[in-house]
Amino acid sequence: MTNTLTTDTARLPMLLTQLRLPTIARLWQALTETADRESWPAAKTLAALMEHEIAERARRRTARHLLEARLPVGKTLDRFDFTAVTSISKARVTALAEGDSWLDQGTNILLFGPPGVGKSHLAAALGHAMVDAGYRVLFTRTTDLVQQLQTARQELKLASAIEKLDKYHLLVLDDLSYVQKSQAETSVIFELISARYERRSILITANQPFGAWDAIFPDPAMTVAAIDRLVHHSIILEMNTDSYRRKSAEMKLRRKPIGPTAKTTLNEPSPTTVVS
Repeated sequence: MTNTLTTDTARLPMLLTQLRLPTIARLWQALTETADRESWPAAKTLAALMEHEIAERARRRTARHLLEARLPVGKTLDRFDFTAVTSISKARVTALAEGDSWLDQGTNILLFGPPGVGKSHLAAALGHAMVDAGYRVLFTRTTDLVQQLQTARQELKLASAIEKLDKYHLLVLDDLSYVQKSQAETSVIFELISARYERRSILITANQPFGAWDAIFPDPAMTVAAIDRLVHHSIILEMNTDSYRRKSAEMKLRRKPIGPTAKTTLNEPSPTTVVS
């Protein structure tokens, strides 16, 4: 009996490696010792081991998804200053971050506001929340993605490139307004919007409201079609407030020490700001 138990114990690491259960391989000895000491039923011991394996896999998956999402570091919801953006409801944004029905339904989120009000921060914060919820997200400057899609088109691989983006439940296009008004650039964006329509969500930040989008899309018909597809299933958040960057600069100027008092203020913490 003892020899059989010793043999089984020796074989376990190999078996767990073959089954690709690294967490159980790491924890089984300590956990089974606890189970023996506390007289756990076999089912409880097995369930505990499986729960650890599943939790560790979820942690590793989230870490991978966070890495591939390319989200700005530190731009989370708890670091966003809602008091500085009175036009945005904290409760509404929190509900979006904590719920996922909008993402499952392919709903778009459109964030409008002037430069420096925190659009990119809020977009990234929602992206972080969705990664934590188990979804795949990609955060990119719109101009960077346009260049990639244009290259794919030149190589006759545009359809394939757009299809690869389909693996992301949420695609965050930051600064749409900076896309140049050219048929080549805006047509690839239009094809991307059309491909994801009613299936996958897009979150767009833009400095310009819909009325000024004829500066982005050279063809009026394309402008109308793009807006129609984005708005059909969408949540629109307008951030009409003064720029955080400007406010921060003004605060720093007011606090800037003059003359001999400069040394006494060098260690003062700088004001917290949120930028887009």
